[in-house]
Amino acid sequence: MTDAQQIRLIKKYPNRRLYDTASSTYITIGDVKNLVLSHEPFRIVDAKTGEDLTRSVLLQIILEEEACGQPLFSSEMLAQIIRFYGQASQNLMGRYLENSIAAFVEMQNKFQEQLRSLYGDNAPLGTDWMAQFLSLQAPALQSMMNAYLEQSRQLLTQMQKQAESQTRGLFGAMFSGLRPQADESAQGGTTSPTKPDET
Repeated sequence: MTDAQQIRLIKKYPNRRLYDTASSTYITIGDVKNLVLSHEPFRIVDAKTGEDLTRSVLLQIILEEEACGQPLFSSEMLAQIIRFYGQASQNLMGRYLENSIAAFVEMQNKFQEQLRSLYGDNAPLGTDWMAQFLSLQAPALQSMMNAYLEQSRQLLTQMQKQAESQTRGLFGAMFSGLRPQADESAQGGTTSPTKPDET
């Protein structure tokens, strides 16, 4: 089975209904959220045009999650993200956020693996227990988070330096071919017109 066949295809109709081609049933945004939580790959397309709507539906899920319960994004954080749109560093920030989240997920997975190694299949990974544990381990977790943030800052600095280096190399190559002509015009005996003698 190919990767394309493994991805679950969901069609979105003009009436905003979502049709799951795998189960041949209509589903809700909540069902799509469950697919995300279960790590099941899927793709949402416009039923008429075939346009990929996956990102817009995921953004809708985030909006609904932010509207109820405890929000993940502060107003200042959202404002900072908005300011990056249209800037030269937009792609750089996108990669930085993606890499940071991937690193955080990896750290979380390692923590859960350690719990499983200690407790086996009875590892207490429930939300209530996890919240209680995190509150008791706040100092250690804060230290771990500070180290993670420092690593993220270093990663961003490294990415910025790489981008600056590539930019200097690009512009250096572009303008290096123009310098000899500029030098020749300065040495080649061409003189600038002089102002006529008014006397």
